Parts: sequence; C-alpha cells; structure tokens
Amino acid sequence: MLVNCLGIMAAVPALPATAPRAAAAPPQPAAPPAAAARATPIPTGMPAAPPAVPTTKPAPIQLTTPPVTVAVAAAGTPAPGYRIQVRNAGPTPVETTVRQELPTGARATAVTGGGRANRPIGSATASEVTWRLRLPARSTTTLNTALTGAAQGRPVTAPTCAYGTDGTRPYDCATATWTAPTVPAAKVTAAPAWRRPPVLLAALAALLVVTGGVLWWAWRRRRSGPAPAATGTTPGPNRLAAGVPPVAGGVGGPADRGTVYPRPAMPATAGRRRRPPVWLVAGVAAAVLAGVVGAAAWTATQRVAAMDTTKQPTSGAWVGNSVTGPLGVPLRESAFEFTVYRLTCGAGTQPAAPAGGRQCLATVGVRNLTPGEQTWHGQLQRAYLPGGNWVATDESATRVANLGRDVFAQPVAAGSRVLLPLVFTVHGADPPKQLELRSGVFSAGVRVDVP
Repeated sequence: MLVNCLGIMAAVPALPATAPRAAAAPPQPAAPPAAAARATPIPTGMPAAPPAVPTTKPAPIQLTTPPVTVAVAAAGTPAPGYRIQVRNAGPTPVETTVRQELPTGARATAVTGGGRANRPIGSATASEVTWRLRLPARSTTTLNTALTGAAQGRPVTAPTCAYGTDGTRPYDCATATWTAPTVPAAKVTAAPAWRRPPVLLAALAALLVVTGGVLWWAWRRRRSGPAPAATGTTPGPNRLAAGVPPVAGGVGGPADRGTVYPRPAMPATAGRRRRPPVWLVAGVAAAVLAGVVGAAAWTATQRVAAMDTTKQPTSGAWVGNSVTGPLGVPLRESAFEFTVYRLTCGAGTQPAAPAGGRQCLATVGVRNLTPGEQTWHGQLQRAYLPGGNWVATDESATRVANLGRDVFAQPVAAGSRVLLPLVFTVHGADPPKQLELRSGVFSAGVRVDVP
C-alpha cells in the first residue's frame, strides 16, 4: 500500500498540468492535406538523439614544415668530414644558430662559413661547432667541417641542429655517420699445404707416434734375445750320434752298445720382464697430451666463433630488446625510433629549476613506426647520473621549453616524426651519463650514451 500511495502522489501533480495546457491551447487552422502530410512526423517510438558532445581526445602532434631545414652528408675523405646544407624555404629572411656536436676526442681542423669550434659551458658533450647565420629568403647555405682525433677505423657520427633565436627550440635536426673509405684488399695467395699450421701439427703428431712405435718394437726385440736350443734324449754313444752302425761281437757291436738312457731336457731360464725406458713413456704421453689439448682448443674456438654477440638479454615482461647507442644514431624500440641530437646542462641554478638543481635540455627526435597513434609518458623518460641515480622528465619545464604545449598529453600520429626539447632537472655538478627513452611501460626502450 505504501508503494502504491507513493506512485499515486508522484503521478497526481502531473495530471492537472497537462489538462489546462491542452484546454488553453487555441485551435490551429487545418493545414492542407499535402502540407499536413509533409509536416507530420512519423512516430518511431524512439527518443530524440541528444546533442553532439565535443570529444576531449587531443589531436595527435605532427611536425609541421619548419622555416629552416638541415641536411647532413658524410664526405668521402680519408679523415672524418661533413657537408651541411641549411635551407630557408620561406619568403622572409631567417636568423638561426646551427650547432654540430662532435664525438669524444674529436676536434675540428677545418670549418667553413664563419663557424667556430668551442666547448659550451655546462655542456655534457665534448665540443661543438657553431654558426650564426642570417639566411636569405628561399636560399641554401652549404657548410663544411673536417675532424681529427677520432678513433681510427671507427664510424664517427656528428649530429647537426638549427635552432631559433632563443637557442632551445630546434627548427630541424639531421645526422650522418662517416665511415673510412674501403681500400681494396691485396690478393693473398694461399700458403702451400706443408706450411699451414694444422698440417704441420698433424705431421708432427704422426711422426711422434710412428717414432714411438718403432722404438718400442726395437726395444722389445733386443730384450727378448735369441730362441733357446731344444734339448732331448740321445740315441747312444758318440758313434751312434755320428751315424756309425754297430758291429756284431766287437766294439760297436751289440755287446758294446750298452743301455741308452734318456737325457732330461733342461728347462729354459725365464727372462726378467723389462719396463720401457722413461724417455719413451714421456714422449708418447706428451704426444697424446698435445693432441688432446689441440683438439679441445679447436673445439672451444669454433664454439666461441659461433656465438651471436649482437643479441641482448630480455625477459618475458619486456616487449623487444633494449638497444644502446651514442648521440646522433637512430635507435629503434617496439613503437618509436628515438634520436638524441644534443644534451646540454645549465651552468648554475636557473629560475625555473628548484633550489640546488639545474636543468639539462635534450633535443630528441621521435618517429612513430606503427600504423596507429602512440601515446608516451614523461615519467618513463629518464636521465641516469654517474652514481646510478636517475631523474624523470621535468614535465612543467618541458612544457615551458615547448612554448606551453604539453607534448606528453598529445599522441604521436602514425608514421610522423616530431622534434622536441625534453628537460631533466638534476642535482649535483655531474651531467647525466645516459638517457633512457621508451614508448610504453612494457617496452624495453633505448639507451643513449652521453660522452
């Protein structure tokens, strides 16, 4: 009863409101049949659709065409060299600062276009070459550098970026790796079979075995001596042994024959068993040991040569393998391709940095290699200090460096590439030694060594 009463009380106020409204409504003139047919809606029994609600998903970030573009190519010279092309495709002149990072131990020997080689204050890299250019409208400027002091025979990578007037926001970056020109190898004739080490070792082992066998056989033959003469019974006196027939009635006759007694055979004296000499045993043992050691060394060498040292260990919790490389080298992980072009730290405490800390700015290129949009997070991007501690991206400072844009709130469009400055706030005087970048929580990520 209580439920029924509540239902009636809820329905009663609605009844009078509809009746007067229907009674007070003035009569409408009858519409023409055709107009009435057009104006009368068809009852569907479904409620009207709600108004469209604007989506709150942020649009993916894409790298627009910058006013200044950079292209770097390695020169085919015996020493590391690069050709840098800086292009202004806009209708107005542009002022820019071009910076080329040099690897550890390298120094510039030739710089064109008014550039200067120096070591920036607070920079985590070894040195750099800097140009301050004013590019005319729709023009291309070519710069050249030559380096020395790099490791002989190793590839040398020197990334280059063009920055705006503030020196922190990059217009464009490019990289190139110089490799030593290939020299045709001299034709080497194969050594004769008798001069090859494996053949010589096999022949020496065979010679030792044959020599040991011959010496062993000669020693056994010399120790055994001649065979003892066989002894047995004698048929009679000497004349019988000489073959003289017996003579009847006389000497040598039947009366003189006597009795023939058998002579017992003398047993042969058993010779003492001799042992082989020590030098023979030592020589054979040395030959066998050398063969065993040689076979073991050859087997171990073949197994080590068959090992694949390029594989990186990974666990089931990570997606892909972790990749490590230097500045300027594109490193690929599960979804992104990261390229760190530059890392520099402030000389002291900046106003935006907390007390006792300083900001390190990394210029990072991110390319989405997947067919869909990808979102990444600032807390997964880390800078490792020499002591083993690490700090994540300072998202507020990174937003300031990107002119107020939150780069982690927007996904990266499929197949696109973005160039962003990331800021890390560190404590202490030592700059980071390594950067760790990844697209997702379960991605193995990449590690970039900072000289």
